Amino acid sequence: MKKTAVVLFNLGGPSSQEEVKPFLFNLFYDPAILTLPNPFRYLLAKVISRKRLKKAKEIYSLLGGGSPILKNTQTQALALKRELGSDYRVFIAMRYAPPLIEEVWGQVEAYSPQEIILLPLYPQFSTTTTGSSLKEWKKVSKGKSFSTHIIPSYPIEKGFLNALKERTIFHYQKAKKVGHPKVLLTAHGLPEKFIRKGDPYQNQVEETANSLVNALEISNLDFTLCYQSRVGPLKWTEPSLEEQVLKASEEKRPLVIVPISFVSEHSETLVELDISYRNMAYEKGCPSYHRVETVQTHPLFIKGLANLITCAKENSYVL
Repeated sequence: MKKTAVVLFNLGGPSSQEEVKPFLFNLFYDPAILTLPNPFRYLLAKVISRKRLKKAKEIYSLLGGGSPILKNTQTQALALKRELGSDYRVFIAMRYAPPLIEEVWGQVEAYSPQEIILLPLYPQFSTTTTGSSLKEWKKVSKGKSFSTHIIPSYPIEKGFLNALKERTIFHYQKAKKVGHPKVLLTAHGLPEKFIRKGDPYQNQVEETANSLVNALEISNLDFTLCYQSRVGPLKWTEPSLEEQVLKASEEKRPLVIVPISFVSEHSETLVELDISYRNMAYEKGCPSYHRVETVQTHPLFIKGLANLITCAKENSYVL
């Protein structure tokens, strides 16, 4: 076997209140997020990050002061390493918070692998997530000759879907005890301007949703695909999760919320889904609110990722 470095791409998050401001700036300074040229992008990123700082700190204070995404990703990396075996070393590269891609590239280079496999922890591809990380990786590794393979997305990977299926059925059975559940499949939203430019994210989210629904094999399943986490004045992918939660709650339907674009717990699940929307649902009359856990280190998901990695030569793009 070849000595192989696996690099897990993820968004990252502030580990403390002090890291919130630089995290926000890094996020909005990314040209994949704000498409303005400099110096306008720099100035606008400063303005937006300052404007959103108080609210962001409040959100992370509910999580103990910072995001758990790094810790959760480290746990996934350990599980993946155990599944892959001794010929592989797993690295974590965050886009907007430490460990940043540039730092991790140095670690990978020092490891001197015979092969590098880049694996995003985003099942669905977007230019704003996986695409942005790949551009940064190409930038910092420019001129190096490592054999590098990219797994760009895996929206209908069997292990991912079966892990989601198992967790969804558990909560659906609980919700059924108080009525006919409304299932809301939720993904992180994206401004529609990116979709119009050809970003495949929405199509891949729909692939995940349709494949999961088919896998569930639940008769009379009432589901809607929704999008969450909208910010700013632009038109985003619809329908919004908020409006669907309100509608179902007013109809006194038990709710099952299924995150299908997140593979670990962080602010969008632990605060937005578990606190904000849960409170909203009960205030509007929802009799029972169930949030399906992300796949995290579910054995089927980890085995699915390991299979993607071991088959990377045949089923990936070469950098």
